[in-house]
Amino acid sequence: MLLRAVITAKQNIQNEIQISCRRKRYLIMDLLAEILADKQLRLAQVKAQTSLKTVREQACKVRAEAAPHAFSAALSENERINIIAEIKRASPSRGMIRAHVEPVKLAREYEAGGAAAISVLTEEARFRGALADLCAVRGAVSVPVLRKDFIFDEYQVYEAAAAGADALLLIVAALDDQTLARLRRITEDELGMDALVEVHTREEMRCALLCNAKTIGVNNRDLRTFNVSLDTSLELIREATENVLCVSESGLRDGSDLAKLSLLGYKAFLIGETLMRADEPGKTLRALLDEAKEKMKER
Repeated sequence: MLLRAVITAKQNIQNEIQISCRRKRYLIMDLLAEILADKQLRLAQVKAQTSLKTVREQACKVRAEAAPHAFSAALSENERINIIAEIKRASPSRGMIRAHVEPVKLAREYEAGGAAAISVLTEEARFRGALADLCAVRGAVSVPVLRKDFIFDEYQVYEAAAAGADALLLIVAALDDQTLARLRRITEDELGMDALVEVHTREEMRCALLCNAKTIGVNNRDLRTFNVSLDTSLELIREATENVLCVSESGLRDGSDLAKLSLLGYKAFLIGETLMRADEPGKTLRALLDEAKEKMKER
């Protein structure tokens, strides 16, 4: 009787854990759906003010004077460790990270600290970003600038180009295969920008490769649980083809992480929270780069 009671209790606990995990997965996918729904509403308002034709003309004018594929070129530099330093005030998983941010001042600190490129969050509701941040940063630094947002419509691609972005984020988990391929073609083939195609799983990596992604970001944050593990980068680099430039994202804390992943084939690293929580982000970035160089020599 006692043994049966113990077994029943264990089964009940396991069932509760499974139900809790399922609820958490649904909540997170609901969050992604909510973010996309909010973006759709905001995009509709923007479209009502400026037509697709107009924003496309603005984008083509800006891109005619911009260096093609500057982002991927910067990340292909083999004589250094390439860090994409990120500007973000908050995130759904971490809450408020740094409430008071001066994008121009911070971007200049990043550039002086050795950033190969700068990522700017432009999502308004949950990351507290703005396209105006990107415009300001683009005018203040010479390194390539990435627009990081939830992009699902060609209008947003032209909008990013018109704002001066050299690259933009395309999240495989948020796009169907046809939309992903079409947005990548507009970004890279039509506008001469770069698409950082973000993946979290092997299946998403395969989707990225099928759409001919040239720059793939491996996000170490699990979208189902928000847990972060560098094992994701360790696993997915094996799935990438030789002609793909791989970027590791999230959970990168020190030079050892960068050195280890560099040796596996990663060409660049996107770092946000570690820098945004630092008292002096530029100096923290420089120290991180110096530590990574030393660790590389040891290996």
